[in-house]
Amino acid sequence: MKNSKIGLIIIAVIAVIAIILIGGYNSIISASEEVENKFSTIDTQLQRRADLIPNLVNTVKGYANQEKEIINTVTTAREKLVGANSVTAKAEADQELTNALSRLLVVVENYPELKSSQNFIQLSDELAGTENRIATARRDYNEAVKTYNLKIKKFPSNVMANMFGFGEKQYFEASEESKNVPNVQF
Repeated sequence: MKNSKIGLIIIAVIAVIAIILIGGYNSIISASEEVENKFSTIDTQLQRRADLIPNLVNTVKGYANQEKEIINTVTTAREKLVGANSVTAKAEADQELTNALSRLLVVVENYPELKSSQNFIQLSDELAGTENRIATARRDYNEAVKTYNLKIKKFPSNVMANMFGFGEKQYFEASEESKNVPNVQF
């Protein structure tokens, strides 16, 4: 009788530990999937912006063909963004493209006909909306990364994370070097 009670207690303890382990593992998996989902949203919005840029560049070319340097800078930055594969590479390419677009918009100020063009106005509005969606997606992604990273650092989930090789996720932020906006002089 005494042995059967001890056996039941051991089985109960093992069951509780198993439930905790399974729950912790599933919780980490859910948090990891949330990070991936949020990154996918950023990727979608970055692609949307990248798709707008050729039309914007062509519109600017039509009015300001002598501004080849800035147009090439925007085009090169777009290509880097489209080719970036990691979170860090995408963040840096995104910052570079944002800087190039800022320079392009400064150049546009010198061309009143371009600024009043319906096509340019529409593209600018779409680009501004996309920039807002990118900012929201970045914030949501970084919040999901924060939740995930905290989860894998706190006990008892950290034991599970170490056991199954879950590592920290990278925040979506550009390097300090790429955050520097170039000085534009005319």
